[in-house]
Amino acid sequence: MRSGRRKKVAQRAAPTKFDPCPPGAIGGQYKPLSETEVTQVYDTAVRLLSELGMGEVPERLAQDLLRNGATISGERVLFPKELIERAIKTAPKQFTLHGRDPNRSIHIGGDSVHFGTGGAAVQTLDIDTAQYRPSTLKDLHHFTRLQDTLRNVSWFTRCCVATDVPDNFDLDVNTVFALLKNTTKPVATSFTIAPHVAPIVRMLDIAAGGEGEFAKRPFLKAHISPVISPLRYAEDAVDVVYECIKHNIPMSCITAAQAGATAPATLAGILTQSLAETLASLVMVQTISPGFPMVFSNWPFVIDLRTGAFAGGSGETAVLNAASAQVSNWLGLPSGVASSMTDAKAIDAQYGMEKGMTSIAAALSGGNLIYESSGMTASLLGASFEGFVLDDEMHSNSYRALRGIEVNDATLGFETICEAVLGEGHFLGKSDTYAAMERDYFYPDIADRNEPRTWAETGATSAWERANLKAKNILAEHKPAYLTDEQERAIRAEFNILY
Repeated sequence: MRSGRRKKVAQRAAPTKFDPCPPGAIGGQYKPLSETEVTQVYDTAVRLLSELGMGEVPERLAQDLLRNGATISGERVLFPKELIERAIKTAPKQFTLHGRDPNRSIHIGGDSVHFGTGGAAVQTLDIDTAQYRPSTLKDLHHFTRLQDTLRNVSWFTRCCVATDVPDNFDLDVNTVFALLKNTTKPVATSFTIAPHVAPIVRMLDIAAGGEGEFAKRPFLKAHISPVISPLRYAEDAVDVVYECIKHNIPMSCITAAQAGATAPATLAGILTQSLAETLASLVMVQTISPGFPMVFSNWPFVIDLRTGAFAGGSGETAVLNAASAQVSNWLGLPSGVASSMTDAKAIDAQYGMEKGMTSIAAALSGGNLIYESSGMTASLLGASFEGFVLDDEMHSNSYRALRGIEVNDATLGFETICEAVLGEGHFLGKSDTYAAMERDYFYPDIADRNEPRTWAETGATSAWERANLKAKNILAEHKPAYLTDEQERAIRAEFNILY
């Protein structure tokens, strides 16, 4: 190979100096609802809370709500419009999700978009056998290490449940330990019951540098579902809310109604009910502690009405969660939606179709935090190492779409076109071409763009196979030590750490 050609090949293979698709790009271009329809959905949600209200309100919360302007009707607590609007006004519109590494913190709010994780997969797609098996604590450690290297996972929520840890306290403790040991990104977890919060905060303080240090700069948020559809509170989850606020743990309050089961089958109906339920969470948080940070996580879900099976990869899920992001952003609240999901079990065409469709819809709608977006399979019952790798590449393409097209005198290329037409008749080797190559284009690592003969000569591998190899290489090479030996000894001395 000639030296000039070798130089060009090396240039193409080298990483670009400019990131053409950075996380945090601006969404909001896709608006499935008109302004009038947004208002109708909101007004009906407010009416539900003011006329029907919430049931099964724990006594402590009921008293706080009544002192703040709520009223009683039978066994239900009603929320006047003024109470709801005060909660919207006092809630932070933007805030920072801290990483233990400050350089990995993300700012949420407005129309900025970040992909992250979620889920509670009880099965893992085994990286060696390509078969599903129960998820383990070891899997959670491996998933955490893997995603630590993936640029488009902006925050990490445990993606699987360690089914080999039967004790709930040990499960909560070991879940958080896996996050602390293997990543410095913003992280999130769930607490089974409120008494688990304070001990785990002691663990977080050890990682943060001493007693009380975590609360000064909280790098973990809680995922809580304080509302059970339709329109009633969950006492254990409400207790967790109180305890998290006490320890300055920011939270995502998640509503996950299912159309045709726990909410109306009509798309407008489930969107309205789930909005009302998420507003009930907001009112609760802002009543307990005005100004406390909460991600407004309205996740309207869909089931297949023929079978009752969850349909996370459906077009209905895509448009509902896009509409949810639109309404949340219209309210000015930091939005969380669940999208980029799939019902596929294999890493196949269904996987790619459902992931890509729901991912781009959520991103274009301007969902601030897009949950469940990496590695989840099988209608959220499964998690896949290869899926994490593939989804990271998909998110880059979504961010590239959000970035759009820069139109100015330089990019319009009038002079460049004239030179090519009057000169060599092509644009190869032009300085503008090289500049655009570095600035405007994303180059995938897993997706194959070779012509068929080259693909065949290099092994005729599938995307699943290529992602499998990359995931294995990362797990073999990336073994972070984000806890000092002293910190890990202190944690292990106090808690039953199982891995």
